[in-house]
Amino acid sequence: MRDLLLIALLAFLGAAAAGLLGALVLRLLRHRSLVVSMSVVAGVAVTAMLAGTLTVAWAMFLSSHDLYVVTTVVAMAAVVSLVTAVLLGRWVAARSRELTLAARSFGDGGTFAPPAGQPTAELAALTRELAATSAKLDSSRERERALETSRRELVAWISHDLRTPLAGLRAMAEALEDGMAPDSGRYLRQIRTEVERMNGMVGDLFELSRIHAGSLTLAPARISLYDLVDDALAGAGPLARERGVRLVGDRIEEVPVEVDGKEMSRVLGNLLINAIRRTPADGTVALSAHRSDGGVVLSVTDGCGGIPEEDLPRVFDTGWRGSHARTPPAGAGLGLAIVRGIVEAHAGRAEVRNVQGGCCFSVTLPAV
Repeated sequence: MRDLLLIALLAFLGAAAAGLLGALVLRLLRHRSLVVSMSVVAGVAVTAMLAGTLTVAWAMFLSSHDLYVVTTVVAMAAVVSLVTAVLLGRWVAARSRELTLAARSFGDGGTFAPPAGQPTAELAALTRELAATSAKLDSSRERERALETSRRELVAWISHDLRTPLAGLRAMAEALEDGMAPDSGRYLRQIRTEVERMNGMVGDLFELSRIHAGSLTLAPARISLYDLVDDALAGAGPLARERGVRLVGDRIEEVPVEVDGKEMSRVLGNLLINAIRRTPADGTVALSAHRSDGGVVLSVTDGCGGIPEEDLPRVFDTGWRGSHARTPPAGAGLGLAIVRGIVEAHAGRAEVRNVQGGCCFSVTLPAV
């Protein structure tokens, strides 16, 4: 038993010396190719076995012939191990280079195409992650292009919508200044109307900038859904009567919600005003509110005739108007973008779908 322990100790010391030397070599060559690293690992394994074997052989006082035989066997094993390590390292390095080239292609703006061949489990996992990242980047690029298009449209439409009333205000001011206005009271009322409209546009821009900057501060409070809807219907009533649109509030459940009353009133007001403006005279705009499995749902249904399917994903984008009309009733295309921003700030979601004769805008809020 004592001799066995001595042999084990000697073999361990010889192998440990080879292992420490191999670790030092690996540290020095850690930035080199995988082929070099695998060759070093194979060399360390064979050297550790050789060192332990020779140490034990010398301690056992083997004959020169026996020691030569042992050394030859170990040397042959070393050759086979090194060749195997080099071949395996070259195969893994080749798969790694193919993966690098594929990753470079989608990093330059293309789409990731997984390399052919059967990679190792680790490279296969990396390939799947790169494919998922490529899909996310494609989606992000598409959203960025859509946002850039929306920004350009918004700048163009805002410039037009501000230039038109400003030109009218200048003309009316000059007429009043020169004493050429036949009805100064009408001119003053018109100036007030245009100023209020411009003030609304500037307010929408400010609200949208706060939403995009993440500085929208909410003051949530427990509010009855019935009271919230009742106030929104009362606020939109005059516009509905002016345009001859029936405003209906049905299926309103008295469900409590935890929201910022001012901001949610703006959400419902924007949805109702948008629906009333898009609905022809003698049409109906309906507002409903009820509890569902996903939370509390408020829905505004109009009679606009529906939205083209290809435009549905863009409805809540900044600057979207649904048409190229630039008349004042079309607005600056900010109302629905503000709706989505406020709703998402409340941890909710805003959606739209086509229904018979129009479309339905739904706002889902977390239930209390």
